[in-house]
Order: sequence, then C-alpha cells, then structure tokens
Amino acid sequence: MDGGTVEKLLLERMPVRVDMEKIFESLNGKTALVTGGGGSIGSELCRQLARHQIRQLIIFDLYENNAYEIEQELRADYPELDLTVLIGSVADSRRIYQVFEAYRPDVVYHAAAHKHVPLMEDSPCESIKNNVIGTYKTAYAAMMNGCARFVLISTDKAVNPTNIMGAGKRLCEMVVQSFDRVIREGRERTIAELHTHMDAGRDSKLSVLPEGIHTEFVAVRFGNVLGSNGSVLLKFQKQIEKGGPVTVTHPEITRYFMTVQEAVSLVLQAGTYAKGGEIFVLDMGSPVKIDTLARNLIRLSGFEPDIDIKIEYTGLRPGEKLYEEKLMSEEGLRMTPNHLIYIGCPISFDTDVFLRQMQKLMQACYENREDIRELVAEILPSYRYRR
Repeated sequence: MDGGTVEKLLLERMPVRVDMEKIFESLNGKTALVTGGGGSIGSELCRQLARHQIRQLIIFDLYENNAYEIEQELRADYPELDLTVLIGSVADSRRIYQVFEAYRPDVVYHAAAHKHVPLMEDSPCESIKNNVIGTYKTAYAAMMNGCARFVLISTDKAVNPTNIMGAGKRLCEMVVQSFDRVIREGRERTIAELHTHMDAGRDSKLSVLPEGIHTEFVAVRFGNVLGSNGSVLLKFQKQIEKGGPVTVTHPEITRYFMTVQEAVSLVLQAGTYAKGGEIFVLDMGSPVKIDTLARNLIRLSGFEPDIDIKIEYTGLRPGEKLYEEKLMSEEGLRMTPNHLIYIGCPISFDTDVFLRQMQKLMQACYENREDIRELVAEILPSYRYRR
C-alpha cells in the first residue's frame, strides 16, 4: 500500500497538493533562517527550501542531535547548497542577535518551540521562556537586522487555550502582531529589548535602531502533524508493534491532522501572501476522531481492533481538550488565492500594554514563579486553566 493511500485512510481525505515551483520563485536567491530546524516541521522546511534556488540556508537549533541529522541529510542530498548549522537557544538574546547580525537572513521561519502539552503543564515556566520570550527575542533580532519577513509557526491549541503551551502560542501570535503594528505606525522605539543580563544593554548594539525598519511579521496556525516528533501516530505504531494495548485518552476526542509535507508547503505558500500582521489559518479538512485513527492504523497493520489489538481509554490528560478550534469567536476569515489558506481577522488589543507585560512575564518565568499561569491569564483572558 503506497504512502498516499495510507495518508488518505488515516486522514479520511486525500493529501493536499501544492504547486511549489511558483512559491519558490519568491525565495529565489534569498537567505532563509529556520529556527528549530532539526524538528519535525523545521527539518521539512529545510528540505523543501534546499530543493530550490535558495541562496543560503541557516539552521538554528538547541538540540545538536537533531541539527546534526538534518545537516548530514542535506549535505548528502544537496552538496551545492550553501548551508550553515548553528546551535543555540532562541531565548538567549545575545546568541540570537549574533546569528542575525552575522547572516542577515531575508526570511525567518520560526519553528523553535516546546510542543508537548503534558510535559509543558509540568514545566510551565520553561514553556514561556522558550516559546514566548524566545519568539520575542528572535522577532526583535529580525527587526533590528533588516529581515524582510518573519513567519511564526503556531497551532490551533492557541485558540481558547486550556494548557500553557497553547496559551504561550497565543502570546507568540500577539508578539508578532504587536511588532508588525508598531512598525507600521513608525513607533519601533516603543519595542523594548528583553534581556536577563544586567549589563546587556550597556555594550549591546541592540539598543541602536537602524534606519528604515520594514520587517513583516505573520503567523501560520495549523493542527497536529502526522508522524511528527511526539505524534500520537508514532505512539500507536509502537504500541501495535508490542501487541497492544493501544491507548486513547477518550472515545470522542478529535483533532485536526495534516501530513508534515502538507503543513510545510502551506506554510511556505502563506508566507508568499503575507502583507504583515496576519494570522493564516490552514484548512485541515474535518477533524478526525483519535479512536478512528487508532482503529484504522491497527487494520493497516494487519490486525483487528479489540480482537487482536485491544484499545484502552485512559482519560484526558491535564490541559487537554476533547476538540481543538481553529478560530476564536472574535475572529473572522478572509479568503486567499489558495482555498486551503484563510486569513483570521486580528483581534484588537492594546499593543503598548501588551509589550510592557512581556517584560514582567519574562522576569516571572526566569524567577520560576509558581503563579506563572495566573500571570499568563491576566494577559490572556481566553486562557482557561484548572486552578
């Protein structure tokens, strides 16, 4: 059975096909930086960028094993590619600024993030440090170093979030919306540099604003990716190999799914539609019941559900929803030339207040405050968590 047939059975639809050649015309001769470039989404972004006439590709990742693997793959497959692989944290303002200053990327795909919902529930300050503060610092470095476009990879878990990972991703969306709005209004000086080192501002070039800041900031929001690191599909496959049981949290739980190739191709296409400040929402079809996904995968493996391989229901995990949403009630949709990509109309909020709140949130997460969820909820009223 070919991969497309397997994807159709698991997704209950045909995989999306996108004309990539037209997309890459806009990236021809450009330098691209992919943060989290060794992860599932980041590495596929790198593969698709490497296939076309990108001038230079910079991979930035905290985890050296992932970075090494994608580096070896790309050097073998594309020996002529101008490739640089760098290790570092997006939450390290000095390091990320150093990278932008040295390589001056034209476009950034910001995929670096902690994504595992239950683990982030146990380490909420780490989620905020890496995801929210890391996005802010990377966006700031992009703005200060002439980057033309910054594309944030977001998630449907950002909509009415019930977990800290989703809440943090909504804050990331608000960061890029705030940056874009303030730049358009010519008030770049109101965007403060965030740093945790007391002397960082004294010898840093970050405080010297360049002339003609023009970075466009956008976000792309989609659901779960089949086969990605931490994907339920991989967990089910391992459980089936062991003879079961296959564990599903709830018989009615649903999720939106895409393949990694679909997600990345639509992210790249959404980037070409960007004018600045948008949240692009990818149409992932109808939500899939996880129970149905598990049963289909068991059958694809040559077994019968509940006969050869048992299914057990374990209950919802902390911060987990029965279903995900693609939009908040305040948002509306506008069409793009691709009927699978929509633009969510921005929700109004006070950007000046929000940017000041980011400074306080950074201090709180680096102090590992136990009340970090309460502080996030003060900034983000849509965040609903169990007290």
